[in-house]
Amino acid sequence: MSEDKHSQSRRDFMRVASLSAAGGAAAMLGGLGISPAMAQEMAAAVGRSDKPLKAAFSNAGLQATWCAQGKQAAEHWGKLFNVEVTWFDGQLDAVKQRAAIDNMASQKWDFVAIQAFGIGTLIQPVQKMIDAGIPVIDMDTLIAPLDKINVHTFLAPNNEFMGAAVTQALVSKLGGKGKIIMTQGALGHTGAQGRAAGFKSVIANNPGMEVLDDQPADWDVTKASRLWDTYLTKYPQIDAAFFHNDDMALAAYNVMKSRGRTDILIGGVDAMPPAIAAVADGRMYATVRNPSSRIHGGAIVAGVAAVVGGEKSGEGIPKSVVTDGPVVTKDNAAGMQWMQNHFLI
Repeated sequence: MSEDKHSQSRRDFMRVASLSAAGGAAAMLGGLGISPAMAQEMAAAVGRSDKPLKAAFSNAGLQATWCAQGKQAAEHWGKLFNVEVTWFDGQLDAVKQRAAIDNMASQKWDFVAIQAFGIGTLIQPVQKMIDAGIPVIDMDTLIAPLDKINVHTFLAPNNEFMGAAVTQALVSKLGGKGKIIMTQGALGHTGAQGRAAGFKSVIANNPGMEVLDDQPADWDVTKASRLWDTYLTKYPQIDAAFFHNDDMALAAYNVMKSRGRTDILIGGVDAMPPAIAAVADGRMYATVRNPSSRIHGGAIVAGVAAVVGGEKSGEGIPKSVVTDGPVVTKDNAAGMQWMQNHFLI
């Protein structure tokens, strides 16, 4: 292939990747109107490895559906780009994730990708891998501030936007007046911090809104259920609830249903399939897509581009890549589900 054609193929691939937020197998690209031969050529253009690469991944905890979907997406993209993915589960516990990452750092990898359960908890083992020349891709939440640790890149949505967008949808539905509760994720998680900041920015602009409580449930559905059992006893009027992820929102909905309080408007984050169904049938009012497939699949592409293509941090790839997804409504729910089914967003 000539250099011009090679460059054009690369541009074509990146255009498809930016529009679809992923790729997938050649057959999937064929389903988008791209021939199998072109799909293989496009995969080669971004540097598919001729030999298998070894990558280590960790996210906050596979109990969370967002994290479990991310694992599936990473493995799916890994097959396309000839990457063997080994998983180190964070188990929704900073101490357990630290032990897992210490184990990870004792081994040799072509690249690694990590979503930290809490900022600042993994610096030492991550720095050890960086010092060994291993590209470390930070996913969704900061391992440490980007000026404190030299990760290859940081792939994450704008969490403040997500928190604000869902909160605004709830507030607008209430006409700017009502009583609301925010149920936070883990307080040390920078994604949760951003979502809380987005929530607070909307509330600050709507003096008719009263925040009844804002305790964290640490992404744990059992903790969320316990909190909401207490809230429903304590507060006779709750008009809306914003949850930092959909798992907690749906767990709380079950408590609300058992107490006959299904008039509470519910908003969440992640737009996982159960939440998309809940928006479609009215159990939830709104959610926003935190694109797990785009983030975890993007980490595969970033790692392969670094190892095979020689892409440099801050040059070939920016230090921070925004991976936003849309607010999910009844109008786009079905299409959003299809995109997730194929690890496209």
